Amino acid sequence: MRKLIFLVSILLPVSLMAKPKLVKIYNEKNLSNWEISLPPNSGKTPGAIFGIVAEKGENFLHISGEVNGSLATKKEYANYHLRMVFKWGAKVYKQFNSGILYHSYGPFGEGLGVWMSAHEFQLCTGKMGDSYCMGNSYFEISAQKDAEGKSFHYTPDGVVSKFGVNFPAKNCSKMADHEKPSGEWNVVDLYCFGRNSVHLVNGSVVMVNSNSGKIEKDGSVLPLSGGKIQIQSEGGELFIQSITIEKIKEIPAAYLK
Repeated sequence: MRKLIFLVSILLPVSLMAKPKLVKIYNEKNLSNWEISLPPNSGKTPGAIFGIVAEKGENFLHISGEVNGSLATKKEYANYHLRMVFKWGAKVYKQFNSGILYHSYGPFGEGLGVWMSAHEFQLCTGKMGDSYCMGNSYFEISAQKDAEGKSFHYTPDGVVSKFGVNFPAKNCSKMADHEKPSGEWNVVDLYCFGRNSVHLVNGSVVMVNSNSGKIEKDGSVLPLSGGKIQIQSEGGELFIQSITIEKIKEIPAAYLK
């Protein structure tokens, strides 16, 4: 009996230490671990676009969407599972549009004059889960072309296609629509490991990306497996309840099928 108690006392701390640490990259108090970038001609202050609002005892990250802008982590991340819970607000200036820009690198402005180069997990209503090559990012996706051969749609048994500037397209649409009605909370999950990533919307896989890279000036593609994370202000008001991240050792195999 004494030997059993001794073994449990040794193994228990090890098992606890082995559990992945869940980190709140939005700490629900302030934006101290983020930086804000707005175009010089936006006419707005950072605090007018990105801030914290309190409601019913909770602090939400509020993004006005009034002008395009970036809320970017100060740290870089790789090999992780990110989960974000958000809903659209009542105000819309262009459309309910935003995105999670991951593996972000380089200066602000390389992507559409506002954002860093990155892979985009599209949050735009009606397109939630799409992949977009922001700036000089690159990825490959199993996809099918539409009847006109101009747009691509993710499908697991499609043809592996290349996406990025100077390639046939920069955008690939999701496999299916799992967005909640406006005003309801959406849960989006992003799994990144090595050069692969998977997008989930409300528990369903909608996109699988592979061979992540960045396109150099000479057109060559270099591997890209990590970077900063940006959240967009891009035309629609949204409220974020939480953003958490944890290290992973692999993407669950079921998500890659």
